[in-house]
Amino acid sequence: MRKQFHLFLYTRLIPASVLLAMGTSIAAQDGADHASMAMDVAAPSAMTRTVKWSDASAWPSGKVPVAGEEVTIPRGTEMMLDVSPPELRGLTVQGKLTFVDERDLALTTEWIYVPGGELQIGTEASPFQHNATITLTDNVQGEDINTMGDRGIMMLRGTLNMHGNRDHTWTKLSSTAEAGATSIEVLDASEWRAGDEIVLASTDFNPRQAERRTITRVSGNTISFAEPLEYMHFGEITFGVDERGEVAMLTRNIKVQASEDAAESYFGGHIMAMAGSKAYVEGVELNRMGQHLTLARYPLHFHVLGEGAGQYIRNASIHDTFNRCVTVHGTNNLRVENNVTFNTVGHCFFMEDGIETGNEFIRNLAIQTKCHPTLDCVPTNLAANGERDPRAADPAAYREMSFHSGNTLLPSDNTVSSFWITNPDNSYIDNVAAGSDQVGFWLSIPQHPNGAFLGTEISANTWPRRTALREFRGNTAHSNFDGFLIDRHIDQDNTFGLASIPLLPLADPTDLESEVKETHFENLTSYKNRNGGLWGRGDLYVYSNARFADNAIGMTQAAGDIGSLPFSSRLVDALVVGETDNIGNPATPEEIAYGRSLPKPSIPDFPIRGYEYYDYRDDVVNTTFVNFQDNDQRKTGALSFLLFTSAGLSTRSTISGGEFINAKPVYFPTYDSRFDNDNRGGNAYRTLSFHDLDGSVTGIPGSQVLLHDGENDSVATDDSCEIHPTWNAAVCTGDIGRLNLSDARGELPAAVDLESRTARFALLSSLSPNAPDTPLVQAQRAALFSRRPPQAPIALVRGGREFKINGDQSTVRAGTEIEVKTARPEVTLSLAEMDAGSWVMFELPGFASAASGTQQGSMGALRAANETSWFRDGDALWVKLVAEAPVMEVIRPTDLQASITVSREGLGG
Repeated sequence: MRKQFHLFLYTRLIPASVLLAMGTSIAAQDGADHASMAMDVAAPSAMTRTVKWSDASAWPSGKVPVAGEEVTIPRGTEMMLDVSPPELRGLTVQGKLTFVDERDLALTTEWIYVPGGELQIGTEASPFQHNATITLTDNVQGEDINTMGDRGIMMLRGTLNMHGNRDHTWTKLSSTAEAGATSIEVLDASEWRAGDEIVLASTDFNPRQAERRTITRVSGNTISFAEPLEYMHFGEITFGVDERGEVAMLTRNIKVQASEDAAESYFGGHIMAMAGSKAYVEGVELNRMGQHLTLARYPLHFHVLGEGAGQYIRNASIHDTFNRCVTVHGTNNLRVENNVTFNTVGHCFFMEDGIETGNEFIRNLAIQTKCHPTLDCVPTNLAANGERDPRAADPAAYREMSFHSGNTLLPSDNTVSSFWITNPDNSYIDNVAAGSDQVGFWLSIPQHPNGAFLGTEISANTWPRRTALREFRGNTAHSNFDGFLIDRHIDQDNTFGLASIPLLPLADPTDLESEVKETHFENLTSYKNRNGGLWGRGDLYVYSNARFADNAIGMTQAAGDIGSLPFSSRLVDALVVGETDNIGNPATPEEIAYGRSLPKPSIPDFPIRGYEYYDYRDDVVNTTFVNFQDNDQRKTGALSFLLFTSAGLSTRSTISGGEFINAKPVYFPTYDSRFDNDNRGGNAYRTLSFHDLDGSVTGIPGSQVLLHDGENDSVATDDSCEIHPTWNAAVCTGDIGRLNLSDARGELPAAVDLESRTARFALLSSLSPNAPDTPLVQAQRAALFSRRPPQAPIALVRGGREFKINGDQSTVRAGTEIEVKTARPEVTLSLAEMDAGSWVMFELPGFASAASGTQQGSMGALRAANETSWFRDGDALWVKLVAEAPVMEVIRPTDLQASITVSREGLGG
């Protein structure tokens, strides 16, 4: 596999304005390296001469070009292509080349270079009605046409006008197509006809169940073909979720393709619009395009055009490509609409550097997006341990393999996405990611634009991660690993971590301390994803009218600003379905016995769950959960938690307006290392709890739902609570918050700085292997990873029952008395996430003094105290912690409302 010109992108293409000044005409250069071709930089001139290709007198030699000739169409000349020429050596268009719409035409050449000229096949007002095929060969390898490479249509101040006559690009099944069928029913088959090639998207977990067929007959909306379907393709709205499989039409009457050898070399054709160029492309088929592992060689590439208003690619078919689909680079305000892609390699709809804004991606369909033409992905994701590649046992080596194996163009391509989004100031409306090896829609936002813009002034002044999302609505993701991913934002070197500084739109993106703006995601649908329907990281995210179904996990949200805002996420007016009527295509013995496919076949008993609470405050509002019931194959629950997170879960997360139809409301799985993906030896998940505001989950308004699995029961639980064994949960009333039993600041070491967003983001940044080497980041890293010597265990005793504490954290209920048993010489007790005035009393046998608080003279005085106090009673110390008002509106575990340190020696005061 060749790799050529990898470094030119940043050294030769950006200074296009410099290159523009080099020349005024182009001479034929037979067999030469074309890297230093002169360029026609003047504005396109009026056509003063119109001639036909077939007319010998039109040519200076008096002869029509023959096979192997390199042809130039000079300025001022409009050449009317009225015949199919023999295979050419190359074609330079300084004037205009127009395909005559009188017959089918074919043009075969090594390359087409358009400096200041125009290539036209039809117009927007009058689309081409016959068939036009451009085939790009590679008989002379390794050419470099003015730094734009080889085997392409390459424009510099040129214009590409291609307008085919097919605009109905995709539809949906109107009924389920069974395996073995030779016909399908679709919603709309108008304009499709015999001989057209179609592809049916997978409607199961496996994206490779997409199937290509050639139409033999169309009758109304019934499409027939000769080869029976291998898989069932679902075609119904099931339990309120539209899982009707997409059917894309790949055939167009204008086709640009590489010759067949590209299917073996993965060195396809490419179309590149450079500085000053314009591209108006519609109804075109791009086949065997893109050059594998080569930067800037994509099927269609808008390269650093700046303003692209009015330009577009629409109604196109892009299939069997080797390097992306549509790349928008340094270009704003394009329209990418109603295109279909199939069997493509690397991020498909690709927003390159994070500088691009105002572009519109509307109703595009991506089917079967792959990491590599033949190899499996080596993804960096949150796969469950039981399904991980065995090589992942060494995380550092696996990360190196993923990012730097040389098998993908960019490190992130091993975790490939159909829609790669690097700046939120663009619109994504009604698109479908129908089967990526990894991610459907991935918002992976750099801190500053990178790539070609790295180190520039405009990059330094642009803050994509602090920029508001323009529009993101109506998008659908199915048959991926993760459907929607709003996290794992790329660093300057295009690597990323499993967590990152979040997308957090600010009123003033240049001021990290300015007000945070809400981010709205509307009408998203995500189904049949092998892992998560949606994973987000950030704050003030509102997901309205979402539909999640048939996913291993419906939705999970991580906080971005360490709990410093009123909420992390809010799921509103949503529908979450555990299993629908779409049974998929069972293949493994467990699936066949079960009667439906499973999201994780290697761990078939993986507990499917609809919504995972995680990481500070998340709210679920007016959401319906359907079909979450245990069976012999696996357990399930509508509401759960991230398995088995080392980060805390806020007791202030809520649900209200929940409705459960054939659904077990809650399930907290017991620890199983096969299901785990986020536990690094921590135990913060054991403090999980959420607040049922209106009783729609438990029947008890204002109740808390706590972990209660027999191993990790909470000291907040007593006989007044309702125990739900099938949920592994207890339902308790009262004010329930968090108890910490160390000198930590909640779940974080006391030494970390959380007083400003600058400090909090430095803390998050310190987790990255590419953390900036600043004093604040280094201080936060040192504080975060400081480790105390191993401490003696602590047990809490209440009502005669002993509760083992792991990780120095526990949920706790106001108004209770608890005995603390430990051999530690010193213990710090702290409360967080509680109402002002709530109190908890502790008895500490063998302890003698306290370093703070008010000393009381009797147990009666201690019990009556309304401030944090202590009393020595014989050989035991009694402490009453009284929660002060929250530090801020949000009550979070890192803001301690009461704290006291007690020791076995000395006298307190």
